[in-house]
Amino acid sequence: MIDGLKLLAWFVGSLFRSNRRLEAEIMVLRHQLNVLRRRMPSRARLTLIDRLIFVWLYRLRPSVLNAVVIVQPETVVRWHRPSELRRLIREMSRANPLWGAPRIHGELLKLGVEVAQSTVAKYVARGHRPPNQSWKTFLRNHAAGIAAMDLLVVPTIGFRLLYVLVILDHHRRRILSFGVTSHPTAEWIARQITDAFP
Repeated sequence: MIDGLKLLAWFVGSLFRSNRRLEAEIMVLRHQLNVLRRRMPSRARLTLIDRLIFVWLYRLRPSVLNAVVIVQPETVVRWHRPSELRRLIREMSRANPLWGAPRIHGELLKLGVEVAQSTVAKYVARGHRPPNQSWKTFLRNHAAGIAAMDLLVVPTIGFRLLYVLVILDHHRRRILSFGVTSHPTAEWIARQITDAFP
């Protein structure tokens, strides 16, 4: 936090300094960064405040990416992008309520946006799915095109088995067809179905 305030004070003070003095300070600071980068571990550990400062400077002047040394310029751009990405994910999930995180993740990859599926799942809009259709509603809406079939086994007095195929119409609740045979075959069942639906 103190480093951030120091940086802000330096920025305000730089408004009153000459360009030559600022250029000299920048050269000294860059040289110090190069010396420190040779000594530090391969990856810098940045706090949230550090990241916010980089993003703020990038928004203020995108050309500062040329001066970034301790992180890759693409990293600063990625830090800048989350609010836009969150908005895009929420917009996609609201516009397509049946899409889940895997589908939105796939669509983002097609757009060239590389983001983890877990990140997409975190920002998907919740509670905007249309209610599922109940079985009763489905039957009422499609009853004219639905039929039920059942193959029954009926023993006779002489201990023979007869097979009865019954086809019912759901819409009118009536028997469309029934057939009886002692040896049912696939061809016989197919013929019964064809005769029931001319």
